[in-house]
Amino acid sequence: MLARLAVWLFDGGGPERLPERVRVAIQLQQERSEVLIGWIQLAIVTLIAGVYHSSTMAEGLVQHDYSLEPQALLAYAALCIVRIWLAHTKRLARWMLYLSVIADVALLMALIWSFHLKYAQPAAFYLKVPTLFYVFLFIALRTLRFEARFVVFTGVCAAAGWAGLTLYVASGQGGPPNLTHNFVEYVTSNALLVGAEVDKVIAILLATAVLALAISRARHLLVRSVSEGTAARDLSRFFDPGVAARIRGAAMSIKAGEGELRDVAILSVDLRGFTRLSTDLEPGEVMRVLQDYQGRVCPLITNNGGSIDKFLGDGILASFGAVSASPTAAADALRAAEAVVAAADSWIAERRAAGLPPLAIGMAVSSGRVVFGAVGDGERLEFTVIGDAVNFAAKLEKHNKDEKTRAITDAPTYALAAQQGYVPPAGHERRIGRRVAGVADLVDIVVLAA
Repeated sequence: MLARLAVWLFDGGGPERLPERVRVAIQLQQERSEVLIGWIQLAIVTLIAGVYHSSTMAEGLVQHDYSLEPQALLAYAALCIVRIWLAHTKRLARWMLYLSVIADVALLMALIWSFHLKYAQPAAFYLKVPTLFYVFLFIALRTLRFEARFVVFTGVCAAAGWAGLTLYVASGQGGPPNLTHNFVEYVTSNALLVGAEVDKVIAILLATAVLALAISRARHLLVRSVSEGTAARDLSRFFDPGVAARIRGAAMSIKAGEGELRDVAILSVDLRGFTRLSTDLEPGEVMRVLQDYQGRVCPLITNNGGSIDKFLGDGILASFGAVSASPTAAADALRAAEAVVAAADSWIAERRAAGLPPLAIGMAVSSGRVVFGAVGDGERLEFTVIGDAVNFAAKLEKHNKDEKTRAITDAPTYALAAQQGYVPPAGHERRIGRRVAGVADLVDIVVLAA
Protein backbone atom coordinates (compact mmCIF):
# COMPACT_ATOMS: atom_id res chain seq x y z
CA MET A 1 0.00 0.00 0.00
CA LEU A 2 2.79 2.42 0.90
CA ALA A 3 4.60 1.53 -2.32
CA ARG A 4 1.50 2.30 -4.38
CA LEU A 5 1.05 5.57 -2.50
CA ALA A 6 4.67 6.50 -3.18
CA VAL A 7 4.24 5.78 -6.89
CA TRP A 8 1.05 7.83 -6.96
CA LEU A 9 2.73 10.74 -5.21
CA PHE A 10 6.09 10.88 -6.92
CA ASP A 11 6.05 8.88 -10.12
CA GLY A 12 3.78 11.27 -11.92
CA GLY A 13 1.73 8.50 -13.46
CA GLY A 14 -1.99 8.06 -13.17
CA PRO A 15 -4.66 5.44 -13.39
CA GLU A 16 -5.83 6.65 -16.76
CA ARG A 17 -4.71 4.89 -19.90
CA LEU A 18 -5.06 7.83 -22.21
CA PRO A 19 -4.26 8.33 -25.88
CA GLU A 20 -1.18 10.44 -26.51
CA ARG A 21 -3.17 13.36 -27.94
CA VAL A 22 -5.33 13.46 -24.79
CA ARG A 23 -2.28 13.39 -22.51
CA VAL A 24 -0.74 16.22 -24.52
CA ALA A 25 -3.93 18.29 -24.20
CA ILE A 26 -4.04 17.76 -20.43
CA GLN A 27 -0.33 18.55 -20.10
CA LEU A 28 -0.89 21.81 -21.97
CA GLN A 29 -3.60 22.78 -19.50
CA GLN A 30 -1.31 21.91 -16.59
CA GLU A 31 1.52 23.99 -18.02
CA ARG A 32 -0.82 26.96 -18.26
CA SER A 33 -1.92 26.31 -14.69
CA GLU A 34 1.68 26.41 -13.48
CA VAL A 35 2.12 29.84 -15.02
CA LEU A 36 -1.06 30.99 -13.28
CA ILE A 37 0.08 29.50 -9.96
CA GLY A 38 3.39 31.35 -10.22
CA TRP A 39 1.71 34.69 -10.76
CA ILE A 40 -0.74 34.09 -7.92
CA GLN A 41 2.14 33.23 -5.59
CA LEU A 42 3.92 36.43 -6.57
CA ALA A 43 0.71 38.35 -5.85
CA ILE A 44 0.48 36.63 -2.45
CA VAL A 45 3.99 37.57 -1.41
CA THR A 46 3.34 41.14 -2.52
CA LEU A 47 0.15 41.20 -0.45
CA ILE A 48 1.88 39.74 2.61
CA ALA A 49 4.69 42.25 2.33
CA GLY A 50 2.18 45.06 2.15
CA VAL A 51 0.23 43.78 5.14
CA TYR A 52 3.25 43.37 7.39
CA HIS A 53 4.69 46.75 6.56
CA SER A 54 1.54 48.85 6.68
CA SER A 55 -0.90 47.32 9.20
CA THR A 56 -1.11 47.89 12.95
CA MET A 57 -0.35 44.21 13.48
CA ALA A 58 3.34 45.06 13.17
CA GLU A 59 3.25 47.49 16.11
CA GLY A 60 4.35 46.66 19.66
CA LEU A 61 7.60 45.85 21.37
CA VAL A 62 9.50 45.05 18.22
CA GLN A 63 13.11 43.94 17.95
CA HIS A 64 13.88 44.63 14.32
CA ASP A 65 17.26 42.95 14.57
CA TYR A 66 15.50 39.60 14.92
CA SER A 67 12.97 40.03 12.12
CA LEU A 68 13.18 37.52 9.27
CA GLU A 69 10.29 39.05 7.33
CA PRO A 70 12.35 40.94 4.74
CA GLN A 71 14.62 37.97 4.08
CA ALA A 72 11.78 35.44 3.91
CA LEU A 73 9.61 37.61 1.67
CA LEU A 74 12.52 38.49 -0.60
CA ALA A 75 13.53 34.84 -0.92
CA TYR A 76 9.94 33.85 -1.68
CA ALA A 77 9.57 36.61 -4.30
CA ALA A 78 12.77 35.45 -5.98
CA LEU A 79 11.51 31.86 -5.93
CA CYS A 80 8.22 32.95 -7.51
CA ILE A 81 9.99 34.84 -10.31
CA VAL A 82 12.21 31.86 -11.09
CA ARG A 83 9.19 29.57 -11.02
CA ILE A 84 7.25 31.80 -13.44
CA TRP A 85 10.22 31.85 -15.82
CA LEU A 86 10.56 28.06 -15.68
CA ALA A 87 6.82 27.63 -16.26
CA HIS A 88 6.80 30.02 -19.23
CA THR A 89 9.78 28.26 -20.81
CA LYS A 90 8.31 24.80 -20.07
CA ARG A 91 11.35 23.81 -18.01
CA LEU A 92 9.46 23.18 -14.80
CA ALA A 93 10.30 19.56 -14.04
CA ARG A 94 8.13 17.49 -11.71
CA TRP A 95 10.79 17.40 -8.96
CA MET A 96 10.86 21.18 -9.08
CA LEU A 97 7.15 21.25 -8.25
CA TYR A 98 7.73 19.21 -5.12
CA LEU A 99 10.69 21.39 -4.22
CA SER A 100 8.52 24.45 -4.74
CA VAL A 101 5.95 23.08 -2.28
CA ILE A 102 8.64 22.44 0.32
CA ALA A 103 10.04 25.95 -0.20
CA ASP A 104 6.57 27.51 0.11
CA VAL A 105 5.82 25.79 3.40
CA ALA A 106 9.35 26.18 4.78
CA LEU A 107 9.43 29.93 4.14
CA LEU A 108 5.97 30.41 5.65
CA MET A 109 6.90 28.40 8.74
CA ALA A 110 10.19 30.29 9.07
CA LEU A 111 8.28 33.57 8.90
CA ILE A 112 5.88 32.41 11.61
CA TRP A 113 8.76 31.12 13.76
CA SER A 114 10.51 34.49 13.58
CA PHE A 115 7.62 36.33 15.25
CA HIS A 116 8.59 35.34 18.78
CA LEU A 117 12.05 36.81 18.17
CA LYS A 118 10.72 39.96 16.59
CA TYR A 119 8.31 40.62 19.46
CA ALA A 120 10.65 39.34 22.20
CA GLN A 121 8.23 36.66 23.33
CA PRO A 122 8.57 32.95 24.13
CA ALA A 123 8.09 30.60 21.21
CA ALA A 124 4.51 29.77 22.24
CA PHE A 125 3.66 33.31 21.11
CA TYR A 126 3.85 32.42 17.42
CA LEU A 127 1.25 29.66 17.79
CA LYS A 128 -1.45 32.37 17.95
CA VAL A 129 -0.52 34.30 14.79
CA PRO A 130 -3.13 34.24 11.98
CA THR A 131 -0.39 33.86 9.34
CA LEU A 132 -1.00 30.10 9.57
CA PHE A 133 -4.13 30.61 7.48
CA TYR A 134 -1.95 31.18 4.41
CA VAL A 135 -1.24 27.44 4.56
CA PHE A 136 -4.77 26.79 3.29
CA LEU A 137 -4.17 29.16 0.40
CA PHE A 138 -1.01 27.27 -0.57
CA ILE A 139 -2.91 23.98 -0.45
CA ALA A 140 -5.76 25.41 -2.53
CA LEU A 141 -3.29 26.74 -5.09
CA ARG A 142 -2.20 23.18 -5.88
CA THR A 143 -5.69 22.31 -7.02
CA LEU A 144 -5.15 24.45 -10.14
CA ARG A 145 -2.95 21.70 -11.56
CA PHE A 146 -5.74 19.11 -11.26
CA GLU A 147 -3.47 16.54 -9.63
CA ALA A 148 -4.48 15.42 -6.14
CA ARG A 149 -0.96 14.24 -5.33
CA PHE A 150 0.30 17.82 -5.12
CA VAL A 151 -2.60 18.83 -2.87
CA VAL A 152 -1.81 15.89 -0.56
CA PHE A 153 1.91 16.61 -0.58
CA THR A 154 1.34 20.29 0.26
CA GLY A 155 -1.08 19.45 3.06
CA VAL A 156 1.26 16.86 4.57
CA CYS A 157 4.19 19.31 4.42
CA ALA A 158 2.07 22.02 6.07
CA ALA A 159 0.88 19.68 8.81
CA ALA A 160 4.44 18.47 9.40
CA GLY A 161 5.67 22.08 9.50
CA TRP A 162 3.12 23.11 12.10
CA ALA A 163 3.78 19.96 14.12
CA GLY A 164 7.47 20.86 14.03
CA LEU A 165 6.79 24.36 15.31
CA THR A 166 4.64 22.90 18.10
CA LEU A 167 7.39 20.45 19.10
CA TYR A 168 9.87 23.33 19.15
CA VAL A 169 7.64 25.13 21.65
CA ALA A 170 7.16 21.97 23.72
CA SER A 171 10.92 21.36 23.85
CA GLY A 172 11.45 24.65 25.67
CA GLN A 173 14.19 25.81 23.27
CA GLY A 174 12.30 29.01 22.55
CA GLY A 175 11.43 29.75 26.15
CA PRO A 176 9.21 28.08 28.72
CA PRO A 177 6.38 26.17 26.99
CA ASN A 178 3.91 27.02 29.76
CA LEU A 179 1.88 23.87 29.18
CA THR A 180 -1.78 24.27 30.09
CA HIS A 181 -5.11 22.50 29.82
CA ASN A 182 -7.07 25.72 30.21
CA PHE A 183 -8.34 27.00 26.85
CA VAL A 184 -8.88 30.57 28.11
CA GLU A 185 -5.34 30.68 29.45
CA TYR A 186 -4.09 29.30 26.14
CA VAL A 187 -5.87 32.01 24.16
CA THR A 188 -4.98 34.93 26.44
CA SER A 189 -1.36 34.11 27.26
CA ASN A 190 1.83 32.59 25.92
CA ALA A 191 0.79 29.09 26.92
CA LEU A 192 0.82 25.83 24.99
CA LEU A 193 -2.38 23.78 24.73
CA VAL A 194 -1.29 20.65 22.88
CA GLY A 195 -4.87 19.70 21.99
CA ALA A 196 -5.40 23.05 20.23
CA GLU A 197 -2.31 22.57 18.08
CA VAL A 198 -3.35 19.01 17.30
CA ASP A 199 -6.71 20.43 16.19
CA LYS A 200 -4.89 22.77 13.79
CA VAL A 201 -2.90 19.89 12.32
CA ILE A 202 -6.08 17.83 11.97
CA ALA A 203 -7.84 20.79 10.32
CA ILE A 204 -5.00 21.11 7.82
CA LEU A 205 -5.11 17.38 7.02
CA LEU A 206 -8.91 17.28 6.77
CA ALA A 207 -8.96 20.32 4.47
CA THR A 208 -6.26 18.63 2.40
CA ALA A 209 -8.27 15.39 2.20
CA VAL A 210 -11.44 17.19 1.12
CA LEU A 211 -9.61 19.22 -1.53
CA ALA A 212 -7.73 16.14 -2.73
CA LEU A 213 -10.99 14.23 -3.08
CA ALA A 214 -12.63 17.15 -4.87
CA ILE A 215 -9.72 17.63 -7.25
CA SER A 216 -9.52 13.90 -7.89
CA ARG A 217 -13.15 13.93 -8.99
CA ALA A 218 -12.53 17.12 -10.96
CA ARG A 219 -9.57 15.48 -12.70
CA HIS A 220 -11.73 12.58 -13.81
CA LEU A 221 -14.16 15.11 -15.25
CA LEU A 222 -11.26 16.97 -16.86
CA VAL A 223 -9.92 13.77 -18.43
CA ARG A 224 -13.38 12.88 -19.66
CA SER A 225 -13.97 16.38 -20.98
CA VAL A 226 -10.61 16.54 -22.76
CA SER A 227 -11.05 13.02 -24.12
CA GLU A 228 -14.53 13.75 -25.43
CA GLY A 229 -13.48 17.17 -26.71
CA THR A 230 -10.52 15.68 -28.57
CA ALA A 231 -12.70 12.90 -29.93
CA ALA A 232 -15.33 15.44 -30.98
CA ARG A 233 -12.73 17.50 -32.83
CA ASP A 234 -11.43 14.38 -34.56
CA LEU A 235 -14.94 13.18 -35.41
CA SER A 236 -15.97 16.62 -36.64
CA ARG A 237 -13.44 16.22 -39.44
CA PHE A 238 -15.68 13.45 -40.79
CA PHE A 239 -18.59 15.88 -40.99
CA ASP A 240 -19.23 19.07 -42.83
CA PRO A 241 -18.54 22.00 -40.44
CA GLY A 242 -22.16 23.10 -40.63
CA VAL A 243 -23.39 19.60 -39.76
CA ALA A 244 -20.87 19.35 -36.91
CA ALA A 245 -22.10 22.69 -35.52
CA ARG A 246 -25.68 21.49 -35.83
CA ILE A 247 -24.88 18.32 -33.86
CA ARG A 248 -23.03 20.26 -31.13
CA GLY A 249 -25.83 22.79 -30.81
CA ALA A 250 -28.71 20.32 -30.79
CA ALA A 251 -30.96 20.84 -27.75
CA MET A 252 -31.84 17.13 -27.69
CA SER A 253 -30.23 13.92 -28.88
CA ILE A 254 -30.56 13.61 -32.66
CA LYS A 255 -32.64 10.65 -33.80
CA ALA A 256 -32.95 8.85 -37.10
CA GLY A 257 -35.96 9.91 -39.16
CA GLU A 258 -35.85 13.58 -38.17
CA GLY A 259 -35.75 15.89 -41.18
CA GLU A 260 -36.67 19.28 -42.62
CA LEU A 261 -37.78 20.41 -46.05
CA ARG A 262 -35.26 22.63 -47.79
CA ASP A 263 -35.08 24.38 -51.16
CA VAL A 264 -31.53 23.58 -52.20
CA ALA A 265 -29.05 23.26 -55.01
CA ILE A 266 -27.08 20.05 -55.47
CA LEU A 267 -23.60 19.79 -56.96
CA SER A 268 -22.42 16.35 -58.07
CA VAL A 269 -18.72 16.01 -58.90
CA ASP A 270 -16.91 13.00 -60.36
CA LEU A 271 -13.26 12.29 -61.20
CA ARG A 272 -13.01 10.86 -64.72
CA GLY A 273 -10.75 7.89 -65.37
CA PHE A 274 -9.83 7.42 -61.74
CA THR A 275 -11.18 3.88 -61.48
CA ARG A 276 -8.98 2.73 -64.36
CA LEU A 277 -5.99 4.68 -63.04
CA SER A 278 -6.34 3.19 -59.56
CA THR A 279 -5.72 -0.32 -60.92
CA ASP A 280 -2.30 0.77 -62.19
CA LEU A 281 -1.12 2.53 -59.04
CA GLU A 282 -0.01 1.44 -55.60
CA PRO A 283 -2.65 1.92 -52.86
CA GLY A 284 -0.67 4.76 -51.29
CA GLU A 285 -0.41 6.59 -54.60
CA VAL A 286 -4.13 6.09 -55.21
CA MET A 287 -4.92 7.78 -51.91
CA ARG A 288 -2.49 10.63 -52.62
CA VAL A 289 -4.15 11.34 -55.96
CA LEU A 290 -7.57 11.23 -54.33
CA GLN A 291 -6.40 13.52 -51.53
CA ASP A 292 -4.93 15.95 -54.06
CA TYR A 293 -8.20 16.04 -55.98
CA GLN A 294 -10.41 16.45 -52.92
CA GLY A 295 -8.03 18.98 -51.38
CA ARG A 296 -8.47 21.19 -54.44
CA VAL A 297 -12.21 20.78 -54.91
CA CYS A 298 -13.70 20.71 -51.40
CA PRO A 299 -12.44 24.13 -50.22
CA LEU A 300 -13.91 25.73 -53.35
CA ILE A 301 -17.29 24.21 -52.56
CA THR A 302 -17.29 25.26 -48.90
CA ASN A 303 -15.91 28.73 -49.69
CA ASN A 304 -18.94 29.28 -51.91
CA GLY A 305 -21.42 28.29 -49.23
CA GLY A 306 -21.68 24.58 -49.96
CA SER A 307 -21.65 21.62 -47.58
CA ILE A 308 -20.00 18.32 -48.41
CA ASP A 309 -22.78 15.78 -47.98
CA LYS A 310 -20.68 12.70 -48.69
CA PHE A 311 -17.73 11.28 -50.59
CA LEU A 312 -18.72 8.55 -53.03
CA GLY A 313 -15.33 7.01 -53.82
CA ASP A 314 -13.97 9.51 -56.31
CA GLY A 315 -17.31 11.35 -56.36
CA ILE A 316 -18.41 14.29 -54.21
CA LEU A 317 -21.99 15.17 -53.37
CA ALA A 318 -22.45 18.71 -52.10
CA SER A 319 -25.53 20.67 -51.10
CA PHE A 320 -26.20 24.39 -50.92
CA GLY A 321 -28.90 25.65 -48.57
CA ALA A 322 -29.47 22.30 -46.82
CA VAL A 323 -27.63 22.64 -43.50
CA SER A 324 -29.00 26.15 -43.18
CA ALA A 325 -31.52 27.72 -45.52
CA SER A 326 -30.04 30.04 -48.15
CA PRO A 327 -31.75 32.46 -50.56
CA THR A 328 -28.80 32.15 -52.99
CA ALA A 329 -28.33 28.37 -53.05
CA ALA A 330 -28.48 27.94 -56.83
CA ALA A 331 -26.25 30.96 -57.51
CA ASP A 332 -23.70 29.72 -54.99
CA ALA A 333 -23.70 26.24 -56.55
CA LEU A 334 -22.98 27.61 -60.04
CA ARG A 335 -20.20 29.84 -58.69
CA ALA A 336 -18.70 26.80 -56.99
CA ALA A 337 -18.93 24.81 -60.24
CA GLU A 338 -17.09 27.57 -62.12
CA ALA A 339 -14.36 27.62 -59.46
CA VAL A 340 -13.98 23.83 -59.66
CA VAL A 341 -13.69 23.99 -63.46
CA ALA A 342 -10.87 26.54 -63.18
CA ALA A 343 -9.12 24.41 -60.55
CA ALA A 344 -9.51 21.32 -62.75
CA ASP A 345 -7.83 23.14 -65.66
CA SER A 346 -4.88 24.06 -63.44
CA TRP A 347 -4.61 20.52 -62.11
CA ILE A 348 -4.59 19.04 -65.61
CA ALA A 349 -1.82 21.45 -66.64
CA GLU A 350 0.24 20.59 -63.54
CA ARG A 351 -0.06 16.83 -64.12
CA ARG A 352 0.91 17.15 -67.76
CA ALA A 353 3.92 19.27 -66.84
CA ALA A 354 4.96 16.57 -64.36
CA GLY A 355 4.59 13.84 -66.97
CA LEU A 356 1.50 12.37 -65.30
CA PRO A 357 -1.73 11.39 -67.04
CA PRO A 358 -4.32 14.20 -66.80
CA LEU A 359 -7.54 13.56 -64.90
CA ALA A 360 -10.70 15.36 -65.90
CA ILE A 361 -13.49 16.35 -63.56
CA GLY A 362 -17.18 16.12 -64.48
CA MET A 363 -19.97 17.85 -62.58
CA ALA A 364 -23.61 18.86 -62.67
CA VAL A 365 -25.86 21.21 -60.73
CA SER A 366 -29.57 20.79 -60.07
CA SER A 367 -32.04 22.41 -57.70
CA GLY A 368 -35.30 21.60 -55.98
CA ARG A 369 -36.95 20.72 -52.70
CA VAL A 370 -35.36 17.96 -50.64
CA VAL A 371 -35.52 16.52 -47.15
CA PHE A 372 -32.46 17.22 -45.03
CA GLY A 373 -32.07 15.11 -41.91
CA ALA A 374 -30.60 12.14 -40.13
CA VAL A 375 -30.91 8.61 -41.47
CA GLY A 376 -29.65 5.37 -39.99
CA ASP A 377 -30.52 2.61 -37.58
CA GLY A 378 -30.23 4.61 -34.35
CA GLU A 379 -26.67 3.50 -33.60
CA ARG A 380 -25.13 4.74 -36.83
CA LEU A 381 -26.51 8.04 -38.14
CA GLU A 382 -25.76 10.16 -41.16
CA PHE A 383 -26.98 13.60 -42.12
CA THR A 384 -27.90 13.68 -45.79
CA VAL A 385 -30.21 15.17 -48.41
CA ILE A 386 -32.95 13.06 -49.95
CA GLY A 387 -35.10 13.98 -52.93
CA ASP A 388 -35.48 14.18 -56.70
CA ALA A 389 -32.94 17.00 -56.96
CA VAL A 390 -30.22 14.71 -55.59
CA ASN A 391 -31.01 11.89 -58.02
CA PHE A 392 -31.36 14.33 -60.90
CA ALA A 393 -27.93 15.86 -60.23
CA ALA A 394 -26.33 12.41 -60.36
CA LYS A 395 -28.06 11.63 -63.67
CA LEU A 396 -27.08 14.99 -65.11
CA GLU A 397 -23.46 14.43 -64.13
CA LYS A 398 -23.40 11.11 -65.99
CA HIS A 399 -25.03 12.80 -68.98
CA ASN A 400 -21.84 14.86 -69.42
CA LYS A 401 -20.39 11.89 -71.29
CA ASP A 402 -23.21 11.95 -73.84
CA GLU A 403 -22.88 15.69 -74.33
CA LYS A 404 -19.04 15.59 -74.39
CA THR A 405 -19.03 18.24 -71.69
CA ARG A 406 -17.46 18.66 -68.25
CA ALA A 407 -20.11 20.66 -66.38
CA ILE A 408 -23.80 21.16 -67.04
CA THR A 409 -26.99 22.27 -65.29
CA ASP A 410 -30.65 22.26 -66.21
CA ALA A 411 -32.29 25.41 -67.54
CA PRO A 412 -34.64 25.98 -64.54
CA THR A 413 -31.67 25.88 -62.13
CA TYR A 414 -29.73 28.25 -64.38
CA ALA A 415 -32.66 30.70 -64.45
CA LEU A 416 -33.11 30.44 -60.66
CA ALA A 417 -29.43 31.20 -60.13
CA ALA A 418 -29.73 34.29 -62.32
CA GLN A 419 -32.66 35.48 -60.18
CA GLN A 420 -30.50 34.98 -57.08
CA GLY A 421 -27.73 37.21 -58.38
CA TYR A 422 -25.60 34.84 -60.42
CA VAL A 423 -24.01 36.68 -63.36
CA PRO A 424 -23.05 34.09 -65.97
CA PRO A 425 -20.07 34.63 -68.20
CA ALA A 426 -20.79 35.01 -71.88
CA GLY A 427 -20.87 31.90 -74.03
CA HIS A 428 -22.87 29.42 -71.97
CA GLU A 429 -24.47 27.18 -74.56
CA ARG A 430 -28.06 26.03 -74.24
CA ARG A 431 -29.08 22.63 -75.56
CA ILE A 432 -32.78 22.09 -75.82
CA GLY A 433 -34.74 18.86 -75.37
CA ARG A 434 -31.97 16.46 -74.40
CA ARG A 435 -32.70 12.87 -73.45
CA VAL A 436 -31.12 12.17 -70.04
CA ALA A 437 -30.91 8.52 -68.96
CA GLY A 438 -33.34 7.75 -66.16
CA VAL A 439 -35.37 10.95 -66.68
CA ALA A 440 -38.80 10.61 -68.29
CA ASP A 441 -39.10 14.09 -69.75
CA LEU A 442 -36.76 15.86 -72.14
CA VAL A 443 -34.36 18.23 -70.40
CA ASP A 444 -33.14 21.64 -71.46
CA ILE A 445 -29.54 21.91 -70.33
CA VAL A 446 -26.97 24.68 -70.09
CA VAL A 447 -23.32 23.85 -70.68
CA LEU A 448 -21.10 25.39 -67.97
CA ALA A 449 -17.86 23.91 -69.31
CA ALA A 450 -17.35 21.94 -72.49
